[in-house]
Amino acid sequence: MTPSRPQDFLLTAAEGTRVVVRYRVEGGFTDALGYLLASAAGSCTIRTRQSDVEIPLELVVAAKAVPPPPPRRSAR
Repeated sequence: MTPSRPQDFLLTAAEGTRVVVRYRVEGGFTDALGYLLASAAGSCTIRTRQSDVEIPLELVVAAKAVPPPPPRRSAR
């Protein structure tokens, strides 16, 4: 059974799972795409391409596992 709340998914997903998380920011929403490093009762940490992002779980509106990125193209 899949957890019904995105916060429950993040709290039960295995560390290292590739995820996308949509969360509230001032003026709207933003997404974090990366690998779940840690999750606790109050927040989760996602390693994106740019940096590690700590997201308060109370701001999360959606979260799901995503497949690995496609292989990089070779140089021409």
